Amino acid sequence: MLEAISAMSSVMLDPYLLGLIFMTTIIGIIIGVLPGLGATTGAALLLPFTLTMTPVNAIAVLATLYVSATFAGSITAILINTPGTSAAAATTFDGFPLAQRGQAGRALGVAVVSSTIGGIFSVIILCLAAPMLARVAYEFRPPEYFALTIFGLSMLASVGAGGAVKNLIGGVFGVWLATIGAERVTSIERFMFGNYELYEGLSFVPVMIGLFAISELLVQSKNAHLVADMVTLKAVKLPTREDYKRIWKTIARSSGIGTFIGILPAEGATVASMIGYSEARRWSKNREEFGKGSVEGIAGAEAANNAATGGAMVPTMVLGIPGSGTTAIILVGLMVHGLRPGPYLFTEQVDTVYQIFGAMLVANIIFLGMGLYAAKLFARISLIPTAILWPIVFALSVIGAYSLAASLLDVWIALIFGVVGFFARRHGFSVAPIAVGLILGHMVEVNLQNSLKMFDGAWWMILAQPLALLFLVLSFLGLFGSQIVSMITKQGKSSDAKQDVN
Repeated sequence: MLEAISAMSSVMLDPYLLGLIFMTTIIGIIIGVLPGLGATTGAALLLPFTLTMTPVNAIAVLATLYVSATFAGSITAILINTPGTSAAAATTFDGFPLAQRGQAGRALGVAVVSSTIGGIFSVIILCLAAPMLARVAYEFRPPEYFALTIFGLSMLASVGAGGAVKNLIGGVFGVWLATIGAERVTSIERFMFGNYELYEGLSFVPVMIGLFAISELLVQSKNAHLVADMVTLKAVKLPTREDYKRIWKTIARSSGIGTFIGILPAEGATVASMIGYSEARRWSKNREEFGKGSVEGIAGAEAANNAATGGAMVPTMVLGIPGSGTTAIILVGLMVHGLRPGPYLFTEQVDTVYQIFGAMLVANIIFLGMGLYAAKLFARISLIPTAILWPIVFALSVIGAYSLAASLLDVWIALIFGVVGFFARRHGFSVAPIAVGLILGHMVEVNLQNSLKMFDGAWWMILAQPLALLFLVLSFLGLFGSQIVSMITKQGKSSDAKQDVN
């Protein structure tokens, strides 16, 4: 524990890292404020520019952008009824109505304080839970990792807004993308079409840039003529004592909910904010105020979505399974910098891990100050015309894709997946399952191969491993549990009806 505290404290003693965190917090807030960008798109754009940094600085920058952009989405959600990130969608329900009543400063104050408390709470849980989970995961063998990865893929059903079937189709497509290149044992070429630059498979970075940044650019291009109207904001006000009395239970509850939802593989801040908001309404004594400007609704959504950021880092760093779309990009950052996600990270790179945790803690404190004193300035950024903004995003996307390996093929990959992501979104598919499927697809193949080697090809022996069987059963229930329950309910109703007739 002393070693962990020392590593986290070292962040405060490193002026260069503090400067990076401060600058990235500003960048994260700007990205979060701009409708259509968000933490995932911002991380995809920033990832190539972290390649020249040390591993600690690079991951600290990506994690800082994650927490700051997630908070910043609430600024535009409250002032222009347009969430800067999907995680702030629930904040619009009460934030904008409260702002229309002339209390925009109060709404932002509640959002800032709730986000900060939720974020700090989740980082504390991250520091406590991650090492304990790592000790358990340290005993995992290939069969357990294979089953765990299948469980992570099954959770894709609830990622994004595409619906369970479409999300699973996207995940399967991502797994297929992971098979492109030479098979690692036999060196058989798969889907390379004679292009030997694909021998080692698709590079994650240009794929992420295409799916998240370029596709978003194409989607937003139809809104280039729209101009947002902003509610007048005089100054951000800290919650009053009466506000604290009303929201402290909501913040505590939503912080716990958000952290728990974030820890679940493939869930994220958007799901957490919706659940946090609904639970705030369920337990409130003033339900009639919800949807009309309730500070409890704002606190419930904001505490939950920021708490999910720390929670989502737990499966990402301990198990190598992304807890959200943004942590999928952070996971790529870990891999690119030679950090091996998993339990060994907590035995071989302890200082690195806790310095990243310390950076997230510092970022939460910094955006508290920025949210209170610079929200009005950052809100102005949301009024930048998209005709100016999106060409800049496109240029950064192309530069980022090319800079990884100075390869034009990577630029083409980014452009191709930008088009793929655009058509996927246009037809109701979320791109996050594709990205997660691409990352987990490699893990599925490698751990299945190693499991078959362990059991001399007897695949059914995987089911004889208790923990692996547990994960596979959970995967099955996650996919078909609701259908099974509905079938049982229908059978019960039909039998009751027959008894009534008799």
